[in-house]
Amino acid sequence: MDNNVILREAQERDLPAILEILNHHILHTTVIYNYNTKSLLEMKDWFLEKQNLKFPILVAELDNDVVGYGTFGQFRPHEAYRYCIEHSVYVSPDFQGKGIGKQLILKLITLAKQRDCHNMVAGIDAENKFSIQFHKNLGFQEVGYLKEVGYKFDRWLDLVFLQLNL
Repeated sequence: MDNNVILREAQERDLPAILEILNHHILHTTVIYNYNTKSLLEMKDWFLEKQNLKFPILVAELDNDVVGYGTFGQFRPHEAYRYCIEHSVYVSPDFQGKGIGKQLILKLITLAKQRDCHNMVAGIDAENKFSIQFHKNLGFQEVGYLKEVGYKFDRWLDLVFLQLNL
């Protein structure tokens, strides 16, 4: 784990770096089930929506560069789900496996507890065994398996849901 990583609230000036990380994952992985990259304008709208809804966006900064980010939002839009959140954590490919994702998710868990959230959900591509085990090591339990709900890179994708009771 790199102790020089600084976690902080994202600022609008961080959006180009966040966008670069997100678009890499869209283009090259099944971490996110989008086909098309996002634009800076779309990211600004996303950022403002998160701010308006008072959901955190954290960045991991190393040597003045954003190398990862994480956020959470309400699991589903209906009122009764307001205590259940779903998180997203993305790390630049050059910095994966260095503990940055773990630092981000642990901080998100802390923030969720401070907000009296009851559960945190992770939706993970079933082929991403590393992320599934990573979440289990943090206390998440597998609670659902949806077969062939995504289609990307010319193949059907299964989605695993894991849940942490906060």
